[in-house]
Amino acid sequence: MQVIPVIDLMNAQVVRGVGGRRDQYRPIQSLLAADAKPNTVARALAAAGFRETYVADLDAIRGAAPAWSIYEELMRCGLELWVDGGLSTLGQAREMLGFHSRAQPLWAIVAGLESLDGPEALSAICAAVGHERLIFSLDLKLGVPLIGSPAWQGLTAQQIAAIALRAGVRRMIVLDLACVGMGHGVGTERLCRDLRCLDAGLQITAGGGVRGLSDLRSLQRSGCDAALVASALHDGRLTPRECTDLR
Repeated sequence: MQVIPVIDLMNAQVVRGVGGRRDQYRPIQSLLAADAKPNTVARALAAAGFRETYVADLDAIRGAAPAWSIYEELMRCGLELWVDGGLSTLGQAREMLGFHSRAQPLWAIVAGLESLDGPEALSAICAAVGHERLIFSLDLKLGVPLIGSPAWQGLTAQQIAAIALRAGVRRMIVLDLACVGMGHGVGTERLCRDLRCLDAGLQITAGGGVRGLSDLRSLQRSGCDAALVASALHDGRLTPRECTDLR
């Protein structure tokens, strides 16, 4: 299993998630990094041996322009970025595709359920980006789909996942925002097992609430290929060496 560290960006700082309640997010205090500046955290993660990193641009998710200059800083530190920049339309996806730093593109472009206009938008974005680089984020809150458009109304998480697969999605994040930073565990193992049964070839990444090795092993047993981790790394409950040993 691969561990993907998370950088949550808000107001040009790296913040700590608190159960999806973004008004309560504050700059991180970390055993890995001296401060909450994005380039400080990026250098610390790169020095710890991480390369692929998930970036949640929370300002962009709430409607602001993507933090292009910060993405560039992070990439210059040696990180390969999975970016959720509040993608809702094909036009925004094309902007993401056009972004490069030193001739290097974004490693992966994340289309989150909470932002997407609907299934048709997801199909168009998947066709434009390609299934190798597009990651669909099945966003949940307390197990309920967190939707950004009425087009998803009334659908279960499993039904939305099936629609995403028909749209061409081959990489999926399962993320329960209510679990983020709470230290209560992930809680999406059953859904991850269901998704693995739905498509044996789907690349599944779970996130939200990882406390340490036991949670990572539980996700691994549930069929996950990777896990998103933030608080456990910064608090020292999970070390970079432990993350490397899981591979």
